[in-house]
Parts: sequence; structure tokens; C-alpha cells
Amino acid sequence: MAKQDKAAKKEAAKQRRKASRGRVKQIFEAFKMQRREDKLLLPLMIGAFLGVSVVVFLLGLIWGLQWVFLPVGLALGLLAATIVFGRRVQSNVYRKADGQPGAAGWALENLRGKWNLSQAVAGTTQLDAVHRVIGKPGIVLVGEGAPSRLKPLLQQEKKRIARLVGDTPIYEVVVGTEEGQVPLRKLQTHMMKLPRNINAGQIDALENRLAALASRGNAMPKGPMPQGAKMRNVQRAMRRSSK
Repeated sequence: MAKQDKAAKKEAAKQRRKASRGRVKQIFEAFKMQRREDKLLLPLMIGAFLGVSVVVFLLGLIWGLQWVFLPVGLALGLLAATIVFGRRVQSNVYRKADGQPGAAGWALENLRGKWNLSQAVAGTTQLDAVHRVIGKPGIVLVGEGAPSRLKPLLQQEKKRIARLVGDTPIYEVVVGTEEGQVPLRKLQTHMMKLPRNINAGQIDALENRLAALASRGNAMPKGPMPQGAKMRNVQRAMRRSSK
């Protein structure tokens, strides 16, 4: 039995090392890809690293602890450089995804917290789509496509589910760059800022109640074009590495 436990622990450690190497490789590939497209990446990362390190070192001088503060400064500088890298990658991802069919659905897939997403619950042959998200704000209908075609889609979907959800708030969001719309890069932030109106148990109850509703229209792609999908894997690798 002891030998089996030892073998299991050894295998688990082997798998963890393998996964770690995989994450490092993904991040390195992301760095090379981003550096080819973003000439400011390296200068900004170096500037963040040196700037934070120097500031912490100088703070140490005040108490005569500069050499104690130096390792801390280097660690914080490395963290700052990593944050710069992550944000530049994220900005690139959204830039490539913006305007692509299914981009809003892809962004909604990456929401943090308890959100139940149903993609393309309504749509048109022109690839306009309405996605339904159930979360603590209530129900959020997110539309992407031509505003003139989205308006009736959103109204129809809201009317269809209103009979089943009672007093649960239903929000409408249109993704785009025009007045009154939410840019793709700000969609996640916008969703997170909505007021909290229901709890986790009510979210599950609503999901079960709406699960029987048949999706309408043609199914939308569940992500942007391949370039965006590739960068999405990079984002996930970045999140895993930061844990």
C-alpha cells in the first residue's frame, strides 16, 4: 500500500511538472508572438521592471535598509513587467476580436464568477446574435451585430423570457462603438459593474427554468477568428501562471 501511495505521489508530481513546463512554453510563445506585433512591449516591460525596482530600493535608503528592500523591489519589478505583458496581450486579443462574429460570446465565456452563458439564443442569417447571461445582476441579454436588426431581436427575447422570470431584472447590452453601446474590450467590466440583485441559488433556479427554451436562429461561432482563438489560449495560460 505504501509503495502504491509513493508511486501515485511520484506520478502526480510528474504530471504537475509537465503541466508547468507546458504553461511556461505557452507564455514564452505568447511573448514571442506579442513582441513581433508590439514594438513597445519590451521597452515597457523593462521600464516597469526597472522603475519599480529603483523606487523600492530608494525607499529602502530612507531607513538604511536598501539591500533588504532590493530583493523585494526586484520581485515587485518582475510582477509589474508581467502585468504590463498581460495587459498588452489582452489589448491585442480584443483588437483582433473586435468586429468578428461571435466576439461578444467569446468575451462572455471568460467572465469571472458565477455566470451561466447561453450563446446565440436568438440570431439572424447576417450573424447578428443575442446571448443570454444569468448572473447575480439577474438576466443580461447581450447583442452583437447591426443595431437595427438587434433591437427587435432583443425585444422579442426579453418578452419571451419575461413571462418565466417574474420580477428578476432583465438588462440589455449592445456591443459596439456607437453611442449607448459597450465596446468589446469593456464588456466584461460593464457586466461586473451591474448591480447584484439575486443570489447563487436563484441563478441556478433561473437557469433550470430557462433551460427548456429552444434556441432561435442560426448558431453563432463560439469565438472570434483563429487568431483571436490562439490568443485566448495565451490569456488562459497567463491566468493559470498567475495563480
